[in-house]
Amino acid sequence: MRLLRRCAAGLLPCLLAAVAPAVAFEATPDADRFDCRVLEQEPAPQSALEWYELSLWAGHCYRYDAHAVRIGFDGVRTLVLSHQVDDGVERGQARFLDGPPMAVERRSRIGRLGWSGGSEAPPTPEGIATSIASYYRLSLGGEERIANRRARRLDISPLDSFRYGKRLWLDVDTGLTLKQSLLDETGRVVETFQLTVLERPRLHQGEVSVDAPREAPRDAWSPGWLPAGFRPQPVETRSGRHGSDVIHRLYSDGLSTFSVFVSPLDGIEPLAPGLHRLGVSHAVVRHRELGGVPRQVLVMGEMPPRVLLRVADALSWNAADS
Repeated sequence: MRLLRRCAAGLLPCLLAAVAPAVAFEATPDADRFDCRVLEQEPAPQSALEWYELSLWAGHCYRYDAHAVRIGFDGVRTLVLSHQVDDGVERGQARFLDGPPMAVERRSRIGRLGWSGGSEAPPTPEGIATSIASYYRLSLGGEERIANRRARRLDISPLDSFRYGKRLWLDVDTGLTLKQSLLDETGRVVETFQLTVLERPRLHQGEVSVDAPREAPRDAWSPGWLPAGFRPQPVETRSGRHGSDVIHRLYSDGLSTFSVFVSPLDGIEPLAPGLHRLGVSHAVVRHRELGGVPRQVLVMGEMPPRVLLRVADALSWNAADS
């Protein structure tokens, strides 16, 4: 289990990147940047979808420092956050103040939902909110006070049983997410992340770059089954924590995310097969013979366990690409 925990810690930067999709107000399909100053001219959102779009752009375009608390299965942890934009590139930092030491820094551009050339993937981030609306029901709640600021509640409920729901509290003045709760398939809150202090939110007076289209890699394996709406993510997943034989791919519907690791069993410390719980996440480990070689398949994410089990068991080997 120690190795599994290290694996989960190594995934955190990838997961942070995957859960920050975006949509555009005025960006064109071929735009490679977005001018954040456009947000100053936008009318106040009226519908749930408009609020969600605003929250996504606000997450990219505002500079801020914050204190936050995360409440989950492992108890309560406090952390400090910062988000800056320099030369069109975002820089996000998170540092836990209690419990096991952990700090994460992520430099990124506005991400895309799929590899280039995909027939279903939006060509730019502007399609992500619409995509989410195909698999979740978005509805507005009332106003509340979070971190001493006015917040509008947004409920995001899955339309099937293959993903978890979320409840967001969005800052009325900026659109930034002040509080977020993750709900399992029964509607029970399993984790809450909340800002306690939001310091000096300032709209970036310039542009944020959109990530360039990326060609999909050719893997010797492919998922035999994915929940509707999930696509492989065009993000760099190689890590110094893993050898070159370990292939890691990220899948997302724009809101929910899970990872797949495939590696030869020879030369690694194998994980115990079965279903494991890592706080709010679940991990499925399978030892399978793929391509004539014993391999370890690890599927993990904040998803219903039966979904992760099905993905792990349906993974297939493409002999032609071996």
